[in-house]
Amino acid sequence: MLCPVHATRKASGEGGPSAIATSAIATRPPRLTCGMTSDQMPDPSFPIGRFARQDHYADSERADHLARIGSQPGRLTAVLDGLHDGDFAAPYRPGGWTVGQLVHHLADSHLNAFVRVKLGLTEHEPTIKPYDQDAWVTLADATTLPPHVSVALFAATHLRLHTVLQTMAPEQFARRIRHPENGWMTLDQVTAMYAWHGDHHIAHLAEYRRRYRATDD
Repeated sequence: MLCPVHATRKASGEGGPSAIATSAIATRPPRLTCGMTSDQMPDPSFPIGRFARQDHYADSERADHLARIGSQPGRLTAVLDGLHDGDFAAPYRPGGWTVGQLVHHLADSHLNAFVRVKLGLTEHEPTIKPYDQDAWVTLADATTLPPHVSVALFAATHLRLHTVLQTMAPEQFARRIRHPENGWMTLDQVTAMYAWHGDHHIAHLAEYRRRYRATDD
């Protein structure tokens, strides 16, 4: 599985000029309804659509990104409520990682986001280091520890990240980092991308819950 936050060239996750279609995350992707054909259904890999990077963001868009980042720990906790060990060991979608690995990936990814923002604020146009997300989720922490360990890490990371983002001036959001594969990104674009990324995987978990669990205990 390739997450577009880390593999733009393969998954087209960060490119494109258009805005994210909606500021609100749909916790449950659309169902097939009367008049909708199967080819109009969302791609299960991208239940809220692919990330579309903009050159610039309005103040209201930036505020929305920050609000979404701030709310993601609570929404992650809620979507996992009532899931059991069997769920955590099951693929979150056909061909995907397990539910548990996906949760651990969220913590890995957003911990990297926090570091990238702090590097961008404290160094002049730093080059960040990518990581192999597929290799990371095969390590013992992602395959043996309960996902709630990473829920706690995700929450702590977001508390710190959100605190930093809320205090940044507009000119700080214009500071840049360089990704070796994806090129230059402003901290505004990084913030937008991780607002999308958290929503993206929370939607995956909501869809797993809707599709593959018989009941919500």
